[in-house]
Amino acid sequence: QVQLVESGGGLVQAGGSLRLSCAASGSIFSINSMGWYRQAPGKQRELVATITSGDSTNYADSVKGRFTISRGNAKATVYLQMNSLKPEDTALYYCNALLQLPLAAPAHYWGQGTQVTVSS
Repeated sequence: QVQLVESGGGLVQAGGSLRLSCAASGSIFSINSMGWYRQAPGKQRELVATITSGDSTNYADSVKGRFTISRGNAKATVYLQMNSLKPEDTALYYCNALLQLPLAAPAHYWGQGTQVTVSS
């Protein structure tokens, strides 16, 4: 059983900052990568940022230079520092992990989401 628990969402004015956190727990053998996705009302879920076990990062063009993804020392945590927030960043943000349970193939796991609302 794997759990991804997100925190840190909220309401912020345009130009402000928020920091999202996600912690993975359970019988995890290894974590290949972790990341953040978001889904705005009426839109498809989209990638925001990912980070691999080797600390390689990937960002959506829309957030480059404003958002920073990082991993915690425990390596089962991931953070998303969001600066210079815009109203178009408003969405439900989901934590994702590509991880492997003992004697199982790697699979994607999702958190329940944390709401980020940016007011203009």
